[in-house]
Amino acid sequence: MTVKLAVFDCDGTLVDGQGGVCASMDAAFAAVGLAAPDHHQVRRIVGLSLPQAIRLLAPDAEEPVRAEIDRAYREIFRAAREAGQLAEPLFPGIRACLDSLRDAGWTLGVATGKSDRGLEHCLATHGISGHFVTLQTADRHPSKPHPAMLEAAMADALADAAQSVMIGDTQFDILMAVNAGVRAIGVDWGYHTPHELLDAGAETVVRSPAELLEVLQ
Repeated sequence: MTVKLAVFDCDGTLVDGQGGVCASMDAAFAAVGLAAPDHHQVRRIVGLSLPQAIRLLAPDAEEPVRAEIDRAYREIFRAAREAGQLAEPLFPGIRACLDSLRDAGWTLGVATGKSDRGLEHCLATHGISGHFVTLQTADRHPSKPHPAMLEAAMADALADAAQSVMIGDTQFDILMAVNAGVRAIGVDWGYHTPHELLDAGAETVVRSPAELLEVLQ
């Protein structure tokens, strides 16, 4: 039987996690005595692994300083999550979209720059953990746009590239799909522009979860 695999990015695609990311990055930079990066730039690196994101946000910092920002960010973000202060709302229409895809026979997965713990908490908070058969995170793979996350997702699901699709809001998601030889669909409710997604190789950019369903069905 042919397996149809749809892999979703998390932040900017399933949930709007920018508030927590920006606040935690502000505090992490303050912890090492650096000015907080512009929030527009922070939103643009959402989806990368944390070390790569920090390299882009603090290009002039020494490596030990970047390592300290990384450590501080992880502690601050985890503390906010454990205190119930982390807001990562599902985008409107996402739950119904996931339900419909699962009912239509799609196998679902996630490929994200989050940690294992962060992703598991996010999905459990929204009661959607059971929708996904494969979860790929930055804890176990090189950062996007390296294809490792998608390759592992396809191996888990016993799917091939021809029957797989990556859905995401950033160039990193689209380029990862291109590198893995997988169909790429962009969403316009996240952190990069439709023009950027199309330039990176997306076959189309959808304006709503309902439109995504139309494209996939």
